[in-house]
Amino acid sequence: MTRPTPFTNSYSLREAWLEAAVQAVTPLFSAKGYVVPLCKVSVGFASTGTLRGHIGQCWSTRSCDNGINQIFISPTLGEAFDVLDTLVHELVHAVDDCQHKHGKEFKKIALKVGLKGPMRGAEAGPVLKAQLLDLAQGLGPYPHSALKVSLRKRPQAKRPRAKCEKCDYQVPMLKKFLAFGPPICPQHKIVMEPLGDWDEV
Repeated sequence: MTRPTPFTNSYSLREAWLEAAVQAVTPLFSAKGYVVPLCKVSVGFASTGTLRGHIGQCWSTRSCDNGINQIFISPTLGEAFDVLDTLVHELVHAVDDCQHKHGKEFKKIALKVGLKGPMRGAEAGPVLKAQLLDLAQGLGPYPHSALKVSLRKRPQAKRPRAKCEKCDYQVPMLKKFLAFGPPICPQHKIVMEPLGDWDEV
């Protein structure tokens, strides 16, 4: 693949690497008739967080005062190919200016540039993968150490509630009323059993 600009193959700053990466993948879009708009690419978590497994996010031109698409690549990614793969996905959003999420228009662009699979997590198909591996070699190591983030959700305490031992009638309890203790079952007129987390009493 002919690269439009020379790469140093050695970047000390990840943002510089990412800027060069955008230049490197732009011809993949141009070859299919798409124009990659001016984008700012940085390392950062998606606004939806990491628990949903989102490794990239593109913000539309309407979201920024300077009218430029903003792309964020998750700091959990440390391999050049993975970053390029994610970048291509987010650039598809940029080409569409985030107008259609992962709908038909996004899919049309994504498939043409070589992405495959369910569009929400579309990744490089065989041809695009080979192209990105070649570009990754030309760009050199991605100057970033992957951040290790636990994707396990912290167990949440069960919401406090009360239950009648005789009829299994249950009611949820509001925090501000926990100090009053469990209510009385309206049918059996007995104090109901506390369930869940009542530690906030």
